[in-house]
Amino acid sequence: MEFNEKQQYIISVAEKLFSVNGFDGTSVRDIAQEAGVNVAMISYYFGSKEKLMEAVFEQKTNVMRLKVENLLQNFELSGLQKIYSLIDDYVNKFMGQQQFQKIMLLEQLVDKNGGIPQLIYELKKRNIVSIEKLIHDGQRNGEFINDIDIPLMMNTMVGTVSQMIISQRFYKDVNNLQQLNDDEYKQYMIDKLSNHLKRLFKVILTNEA
Repeated sequence: MEFNEKQQYIISVAEKLFSVNGFDGTSVRDIAQEAGVNVAMISYYFGSKEKLMEAVFEQKTNVMRLKVENLLQNFELSGLQKIYSLIDDYVNKFMGQQQFQKIMLLEQLVDKNGGIPQLIYELKKRNIVSIEKLIHDGQRNGEFINDIDIPLMMNTMVGTVSQMIISQRFYKDVNNLQQLNDDEYKQYMIDKLSNHLKRLFKVILTNEA
């Protein structure tokens, strides 16, 4: 689905408010007021708050799909380098949208039927399809081994980053990083997570330490 400029702006405002107040804590009226539009416009474009959240997820899926398509067309990078680029994107996205990631994690833990958990489920399925293209491309080229559990591999990455987001205070304390300000610590964690996941994925994909 293609979104026009006004729709993309409303989606960005909705994502910000969902990240701060949660899905249940954000009303369509809140979004309309923050975006400087009337409620009727949001209803016209999206129909409901649930559909607006679905548009947020759709936007994210499109970004991932385009990223993978561009990587598949890049013949200068090896399969492993393409995966490394994807890891950098994931880590930067997760660390840059921490509140939103917490909301997604909470919605899955609650395990309600339908609604947002179902949207997250569909988002994960679409992302897996995109990742499979990169992995299968590397397998055809002989760069990656054949026996790869792609969903487990992706859960390893998402789980690792999510756990670091919710346990930042603990990690900062046990590693004596109190001298870092918020921006410095965020960049430290981005670098740390990216390097850790690249080493881990290299073993998973190639059996090489």
